[in-house]
Amino acid sequence: MNSSVGTSDAAGTVRPALEHSGGPVVTTAAEATRALEVVMPPDPFCVAQTRCIAAALLRLWEIADTLAEDVRVVISELVTNAIKHGHGIVSLRMRHCEDELRIEVTDGSPAPAELNHPDEEDESGRGVYLVAVLASGWGVSHQGRTTWATFHAP
Repeated sequence: MNSSVGTSDAAGTVRPALEHSGGPVVTTAAEATRALEVVMPPDPFCVAQTRCIAAALLRLWEIADTLAEDVRVVISELVTNAIKHGHGIVSLRMRHCEDELRIEVTDGSPAPAELNHPDEEDESGRGVYLVAVLASGWGVSHQGRTTWATFHAP
């Protein structure tokens, strides 16, 4: 996997590296701010890579195993939805401040993620439902391009 480290300013804003050669691009902020951004092509293979990156970061941040598993499921669902239903490059942002862990996934589609109520026979359509059940909160940006989830993470 090709990765590049970006830079962050004094406010902790992560600036992604400009090079992108097909795999996820990983950027981190300063140690005082727990933040990460991964930029990836809309390739289903990137879901597993992103899950591994997130798992390593959650261990580094010493997030409890049960919470970390929920976060990994939410990341998988949001990234998969962005790749499957979105347009263009997908980005995952993770930020841990005080007692909140925030996950944001952005793609180029203005169509917002929606909470579905699939029938028992349906083979798909449960991703946002899982996010709603596992996260403390979730939502979609006004432009519809970013879906976010928050977790209580002391």
